Amino acid sequence: MPSLTDPLQSLKGIGSQLSEKLAKLNLFTLGDLLRHYPHRWEDRSRFPRIADVRPGDSVTLRGIVIATTTRYTRARLSITEALLDDDGSAIKLIWINQPFMERTFRALATARTPIVVYGQVKRDSFSGSSYIYEIQNPEWEEIGEDTDNLSTNRIVPIYPATEGIRQGRLRKLIFATLQTYREEIEDCLPPRVILNHRLVGARNAVENIHFPESEPALIAARYRLVFEEFFVLQTLLALRRRENCHDVQGIQFKVSLEELNAQIAQIVPFQLTRAQQRAIAEIAQNISTGRAMNRLVQGDVGSGKTMVALGAMLMAVQNGYQAALMAPTEILAQQHTLGLERLLEPLGIKVEVALGSLTAKQKLALRERLLSGETQVVVGTHALIQEGMDFARLGMVIIDEQHRFGVLQRQALARKGTRPHLLVMTATPIPRTLTMTLYGDLDVSVLDELPPGRKPIKTHWRTPDKRSLVYSATQKLIEEGRQAYIVCSLVEESEKLQAKSATQLAEHIAKSVFPQYRVGLLHGQMKALEKETIMAQFKARELDILVATTVIEVGIDVPNASVIIIEDADRFGLAQLHQLRGRVGRGEHASYCILVSDPKTADGQARMEIMTETQDGFRIAEEDLRLRGPGEFFGTRQSGMPEFAIADIFQDMAILQETRETAFELVERDPELARPEHQPLSKAIDRLKERIGQVHVS
Repeated sequence: MPSLTDPLQSLKGIGSQLSEKLAKLNLFTLGDLLRHYPHRWEDRSRFPRIADVRPGDSVTLRGIVIATTTRYTRARLSITEALLDDDGSAIKLIWINQPFMERTFRALATARTPIVVYGQVKRDSFSGSSYIYEIQNPEWEEIGEDTDNLSTNRIVPIYPATEGIRQGRLRKLIFATLQTYREEIEDCLPPRVILNHRLVGARNAVENIHFPESEPALIAARYRLVFEEFFVLQTLLALRRRENCHDVQGIQFKVSLEELNAQIAQIVPFQLTRAQQRAIAEIAQNISTGRAMNRLVQGDVGSGKTMVALGAMLMAVQNGYQAALMAPTEILAQQHTLGLERLLEPLGIKVEVALGSLTAKQKLALRERLLSGETQVVVGTHALIQEGMDFARLGMVIIDEQHRFGVLQRQALARKGTRPHLLVMTATPIPRTLTMTLYGDLDVSVLDELPPGRKPIKTHWRTPDKRSLVYSATQKLIEEGRQAYIVCSLVEESEKLQAKSATQLAEHIAKSVFPQYRVGLLHGQMKALEKETIMAQFKARELDILVATTVIEVGIDVPNASVIIIEDADRFGLAQLHQLRGRVGRGEHASYCILVSDPKTADGQARMEIMTETQDGFRIAEEDLRLRGPGEFFGTRQSGMPEFAIADIFQDMAILQETRETAFELVERDPELARPEHQPLSKAIDRLKERIGQVHVS
C-alpha cells in the first residue's frame, strides 16, 4: 500500500546517492518532499526585456551568454563577468572569488544555450561605466531545447536547494511524487473549517503550490497551507491550555493578598507598581485553584520581574513549600541570591545558591539541606536539574530569562516536585505574534510600566571616527563620579576568541585611552569566582570602567553606572542591544547609551535608527522580528518554536489570529477531538508533537 511515509528511495529515480543529498535538506520521506515548498515562484510565461530593467528591481531574465572573462584586483580578488544578451540589450552577471564560473559560462556561450537568471539589478560597480547594469551572484538555470515543460512557459517553482541538486531535478521529483501519490494526500482540516473559511482542498493546495495553474490558484493554495500550519499548532496550544487549566491537579495554596502585600511592604523599600501588584494577584488566583499554574511574566528591561518572583516565592514558603529559581548564568544566579538573601533572611527564610562550580562537598551539603527542607529558597543555573538535586517539598519553579533554556531543562526542573507551579519570566519583550505562537498554552502577565524613578536613557549613534568625542564625554561622567561599561563587539564566533578580543580592548582602554582610571574586564571564559570578584568590585565602585562581552547582557544591576558604549553595535540584534542598554539607567543619574558603528547594510542602519528613536521594548521586539525573522529571534530549536514549512508569523499574522480563534472554538466544542471528522486533525497534531519534540512547559 503506497504511503507518503515511504522513504524517498521508493520513488523511481532516487538512489542512495541522491537520497543522501536530499537528506541535507531534511527530506527523508515522500511526504517531506511534497512539504518542501518553493520559497518563490517565477512567471516564465513572459520575461521583462533587459532594456527595461532599472537598479533595485528583482528580475527574472532570459537570454544568451555572449562573453565571459575573469580579472583580478590588486588585492587578488577574482571578478568573473558574463554578458547576458536578449536581442541587442545586455546585462552583466558578476561572481566574486568564483573563477570556475568562467569555464561554465564559456561553454554556455559556445553552445548558445539560453539561460534564465534571477537577482537584483544594480549599477555597474566594478568597471566604472554607467551605461550597463549588473546582477551579482545571480541564481541561474539552463533552459535549452530539451528543457522539460516544468521549467518554462509557466509559473515555475524555485526551491530551497543544496549542492548537487539542480532546480530542474527537484521539480521532476516532486512532480513524479504528485503523479503517483496524489490520492494519499489527506485533508486534516475538518470539513466545517474548510467551508467556513472558503479554503481549497489539500490536494488542490499541494498541486498548485508546486505547479500553479495561475496566479490566483497559487494565492489560494498558499493561503490554505498557511492556514493549515497555523491551525494545527493553535489546536495543539488550545488542547494544552485546556489541560493546564482544567485537568492537571497541582498544589493548592492558600494566599491572603492583604497579608502578602504587608509582608512585601515590610521587606521592600519601595512601592510596587500597579503592573507588579496585578501580576502577583494573578499568580495568587492561579495557585489557589488546586490546578497547576503555567504562567509567563514578560516585561521590558527594568520593569521589576524580580519582585513578582519574590511574591511567588513567599506564597510557596507561607504554604510550607520550597521555591526554586533557575537563571541562565552564574553571575545572574549569584546576583539573584544576594538580593533575595537581603530581603528574605530577615523573615527567617533560608536562601542558597546551586552552581556547577560548587565543590563536590558543597553540593552534597546543599542536597542534604534541600532534602531535609532546611533550605526554603534555592537559586541556581542548570546545576539545579542535575541528578541527585532533590527537594523535600518543591512547590514553585521560576525560570528567569526562559528563552535561554531548552524546554527539556524546564521540564526537568518542574519534575523535581509533585506538579509544582511554574512561572516563566523574560525581560525580552515578545511580539504578540510570537506570544500567540510560542506561549498560547500559558497564562500571560505583562509588566507594562516601569518602577518610579527609572530615568529614560539617552541613546546616540556615533560612527567610529567620532570615538574620541565619545571617550571625552565618558571622561566627564567619570569625573562626576559615575561608572561606564564598554561592550566588546561580537566579531568572533567562539567564546575563546571573544574573550581574547575583549582582553585586547581592555588593555587598549587601560593603557591608551583612560590610563588614569581603574579598568576591569569581564568575559565568558573567566572562572565563576573571577567574574564574581570583578562584578563585586564594579558594584563597590572600586573600578571606574568595565570592559565586557555580552556576559553583562542580562540582569547586572549597578545603579551608579550611567553610560554604556557598545562597539560595532550593528553586529548585535535589536533585542540584545536593548538588553545591553538596560544595564544603565538604574540609578538617580541621567544615563546614556552610545552605539559606535558604521553599518554597511540597510538592516544595520535600520537597527541603529530604531534604537535611537525608541526605548519601548515591545516596539523594538516587533522590529527585531521583522528584520531577523522568527527563526533567529529566539533560536528555533531551544525555544520550541516549530519550523514552519510555508507560514510566516509576521507576514501572515492576520491568518494566525483567524486560526487561533477557530482552533480554540473547536477545542471548546470537542475537547478530546473525539468526533470522527476531527480524527485526521488529531493525527496531524501527533505528527507536530513528534516534530517539535513534545515541546511545552507543563
